Formats: sequence, C-alpha cells, structure tokens
Amino acid sequence: MSHQANLLLFALATIVGLVVLIARFKLHPFLGLMLAAIAIGFHSDMTLPAIAKTFQEGVGNTLGFLGVVVGLGIMLGKMLAESGGAHVVAQRFRHLLGPKRLPWAMLFVALVVGIPVLFTVGLMLLVPLVYALARETKTPLLLLGIPLVAGLSVSQGFLPPHPGPMLAIEQLGANVGKTILYGFLIGIPTAIVAGPLFAMIVAPRLPVNVGHLGERRTADVPSHSPPGFGLTMLTMLLPVLLILLASLADLTLAKESRWREWANFIGSPIIAMLLAVLLSLYSFGVARGFTGKQILKFLEECLGPAAGIMLVVGAGGGLSKMLERGGVGAAIADLVQHAHVSPLLLGWIVAASIRLAVGSATVSITMASAMLAPVAASTPGINRELLVLAMGAGSLFCSHVNDSGFWFVKESFNLTVPQTLKTWTVLETSIGLTALGLVMLLAQWV
Repeated sequence: MSHQANLLLFALATIVGLVVLIARFKLHPFLGLMLAAIAIGFHSDMTLPAIAKTFQEGVGNTLGFLGVVVGLGIMLGKMLAESGGAHVVAQRFRHLLGPKRLPWAMLFVALVVGIPVLFTVGLMLLVPLVYALARETKTPLLLLGIPLVAGLSVSQGFLPPHPGPMLAIEQLGANVGKTILYGFLIGIPTAIVAGPLFAMIVAPRLPVNVGHLGERRTADVPSHSPPGFGLTMLTMLLPVLLILLASLADLTLAKESRWREWANFIGSPIIAMLLAVLLSLYSFGVARGFTGKQILKFLEECLGPAAGIMLVVGAGGGLSKMLERGGVGAAIADLVQHAHVSPLLLGWIVAASIRLAVGSATVSITMASAMLAPVAASTPGINRELLVLAMGAGSLFCSHVNDSGFWFVKESFNLTVPQTLKTWTVLETSIGLTALGLVMLLAQWV
C-alpha cells in the first residue's frame, strides 16, 4: 500500500471513529475533534511536541478571528432580542404585504433577522410573533412557521457572519463579499422553495395545535418602546453593508487609494461587527431606555452559549492544521484530481455525509472545510466562494434526531417526532438539494 493510500485510509477510519463517538456515544464534538487531530498526528510520524504545537496553532489561528466575530454576533442578537426590534420588522412586513402574503413576510423577516443571530436565537425571537400572527389572522401555524425556519436555516448556512460560512471562508481563502453576494443569489430562491412553496403543500395536511415552547413565549413580546423600523434594519444589516462596501472599493478604487484602505478597514468582518454592536448599544439599548447596568447584564448573559460553538470551531481549525501538516490534505487533493470529481460536488458530499451522522451543521462545515482546504489550494480556477456555499448546502442536508435544531423546531411548534420528520427534515433536505443545484448552475456563469 502506498504512503498516500495509507494516510487516506487512516484519516477515513479516524473520521468514522469521530462520527461514532459523537453520534453513538454522545461525546462532545470538541473532545472528539481533538482526539481525531491527535490520532492523525501520531500516524503521520510527527514528533510529539510538533503534534501539540500544530493543534494549538490551528486552534489559535481559527479562534483569533472567528471567536471575535461569533462573540460580537451574539451580542448584537441579544440587543435585538431585548429591544423588540425583531417584532417591529415583522409587523412592518405584515402591513406592507397584507395577511395573504404573511408566509412570504415571515420568510424575509427570518432571512433578515437570521443574518446577525444564531438559528436557535432567531427561532426564540420570532416564534412568539408566529403564534400571535396565526391567532390574529386565523392562519395555519405551519403556514407561517415553515417559512420562518427555512429563512433562518438558509441565513445560517450561506451568509456570513455565521460561524460555519465564516470558518469555511477563512479555511479556503474565499472572498467574504463575493460569498455574501452569491449566498443571496442561491439562498433566496432556495428559501422560497423550502419555505412558502413547501408550506402551501404541507400545512393543510398537517394541522398543529398551539402549545409548548412557542405558547409559553407568546407573552414575551416587549412592552416598552421598541426601535423604529429603519433604525432596526440599519443596525442589523450594518455588518453586511460594510463588508459589501469593502468589496465594492476593491473593484472600483486603486490599490494606493486612502479611501480603499479605510473601506477595507471598516469592512473587515471584525470591525464591521464591532461597529454594529456599538450602534446597537445606542439604538437597541440607551435609546430604548435601558440603563448601562442593564445593557452590561444583557451582554454578559449572552456570551455563555457562544462557548460551545467556539470550542468546536477552534478544534476544527486544529484538525485542519493537523491534516495539512500530516500530509493527509495533500493526499486528498491528489486523489480528487485523479478521480475527476467536481470539487463543488465533493464539498457537498463530504459536508452532507458528516451532517447525516453527526447532526450539527457547524461541525459538518468545520470538518468539510478542513478536508477541502488543500483541494482548493491545489485546484486551479476553482471558485472558492461557491465551494463555501456547496459545503453550506451539504451542512444543512437532512436534519434528524441527532440535531439539536430538530428538537428546537419540534418543541417550538408543538410537533410530534413523526410530524417534525415530515416537515423540518424534509425542509432541510430540500434546502441541501436545491442549493446544490443552484451552486452547480451558478458555477457555469461565474
């Protein structure tokens, strides 16, 4: 057996073992990723000090960037929740589109709200509104709920600054602005298919009673003075606008331009998120009548849930570095080049396979980007932004009982397990397949 084949077989066995440890024995993904990285280091004949140093370097390089972005994103989401801004945006869409177009309103509200917040946070923000609107308009609950979760899921899988896409962008060296642009081009039609169109088919056939998590949170809509619609939209979309501004400056201004330098500075994800959080402290905090002590408490409360995500993302960076230094990445790249498999399709298959076994979309794209990074580096002409989105599509494919999102959706809409499989699982599967088709189509034009 050749050295490359030996490396690949051991890496495959290690990944399978990792999946078993996480899915079957419920080992925390952070610990599993650490064990997998160390095992690959041992097998690659690296020295013992080099194994520890390589993993530490991978974790540090990854969290040095993503840890800050994720932390700031959660702060922004918390301020949005406490201010009642999400409720304001949803009500405005309702008035603009009318009761008959409420499913479309919920879809686009979820797409917008989902940009700065994690899936579960967005779900907790908007589920009370879904219950309230369903009561007021006598609309079937799932006709509004399915577009909601479709929009939130698409935002998480395709649009920075969510940790999954941001990690893949960092690992592959993709352009953030282009990824956002392509993410919208692919994500919006995907969300339409998986959201309102799917809801029209399933909602009449699956009546759901009000209750459980969403019912208990219906009364949580803030009673104090919420922010205005324009101010809420500006605060939520500021990071995206600044990142797109930097990409526009790169296309239109000379390299030595001072304006381009400033645009790239404020358009870097960390600075863009920082500016949005600072604005939110006023627009969602001080201007809403919160005291400095209350705002500090909000920010301290929200950072706890970020710890698990950042540990997993950091360990994924450590695994990526170990695969690179141990020669496994180069072996994968060589195999793909000789197999004549589209790197975009390969990225989707790897991410979807991990998603099916492990459940977590973040873990799926973390592991997939670690394995595909050397492929991107050694394949001339590959569109790295589309590779990020292909892996994002795979990471959303076919959520089931090993995914925490499955249970959040079940409890939020008072579904049984079979009902959740017929709605949420089918929805996520359609997102993964539709987005893959659109990625392959867009690859023919860009």
